[in-house]
This record gives sequence, structure tokens and C-alpha cells, in this order.
Amino acid sequence: MPRVTPLPPDALPPEVARTYTAFAQGYADFADQAAVLAHVPPALDHIYRMLMELRERQGVPFRYIELAVVVVSKLNACPYCVSHHTPLLEVAGVPADAVADLPRADHAAFDAVDRLVIEYTHLVTQRAWGIRDGVFERLRAHFTESQIVELTLRIALCGFFNRFNDALQIDDGAAEALLHLHPALPSSGDPT
Repeated sequence: MPRVTPLPPDALPPEVARTYTAFAQGYADFADQAAVLAHVPPALDHIYRMLMELRERQGVPFRYIELAVVVVSKLNACPYCVSHHTPLLEVAGVPADAVADLPRADHAAFDAVDRLVIEYTHLVTQRAWGIRDGVFERLRAHFTESQIVELTLRIALCGFFNRFNDALQIDDGAAEALLHLHPALPSSGDPT
């Protein structure tokens, strides 16, 4: 149960309620997250509309976005995000056993670009202050500067969502089920 009272879409102005509903029922069911973020309507409206616009625009291939999101979420031990994005990564063509190996990048299902995205995700998440120029040279070989900026944005924003979900104990049951499969992830009651 979240630490704040979940709000329904009809508690919001109609235009924000439309954003809430559209995002909550997008690729995966994020209704429980939307119900908490609804306490700050401008944040819900702007963040979710931005994410939907980025998804529609397809500036960065879906596979790389979902790969980055699952890696960040595993590095940050966010069972909610791992449970909601793992199926999306599998839809993007990554086999279940390769997803299970993340955040490691050495699975045979990962090509050189996948491995670079995983490496960059590690760096942005764990030591953004120390990324070497060589990493960006390798990124530029596969991505435009716009794509590098968007990939970085999505990695950093995922870190926000990991912390938001964990701090406010947003869990629709899928995350708790994942904890039973992967006991290395801390439970929502674990303060570490």
C-alpha cells in the first residue's frame, strides 16, 4: 500500500485526468504510480506527457530505452520498475534469460550496441561525473547527439522513478511477486 492516499483520475482537472489515464494504461499498467503522482498534477501532466511524446516520436529505438530502464532499475533495486519493464524488454526481442542476467552485459543475446547501452547506463547511474570522452566517441558511432541526450534523459528519469516508487512504496503486487523470484532485491520494508 502506498504511503499516501492514491487518487483517481476524476480527482484531477479533465486535461490532467486524460494524461493520467493515457499513461496509466500505456505499455504496462502504471495506474498505481499515476494515482500517487496525481497529488502533484503539474508533475503528472508534464512528465507523463513528455514520456508519451518521446515514445510516439521514437527518437531512440524502443529496445535501447527498455534495456536502459531495466538496467537502471536493477542497479537501483527497484522491483516495481523491473517487474513492469521486463515484459516490455522481452517484447523488444530480448530473451528472458538475457533479461535475467542484467545488469550484466555479457549474454550472447546482446550485440555491441546493446552492450554499449548497458555500459552507458551503468555509468550514468553510478558515476555520471566520471564518464570518459571515449564512451561518447563510441556512442556517436551508433547514435546521433539528439539520441544520446534522450537516452541520458531516460536513464536519469528512470532513476527518479525508482526512488519515487520505492520511497512512496508504490507496488501493485507485481513487484512483491518479483521479490520472491529474485531475493537479492530488497523488499519494500527493508530500509537498506
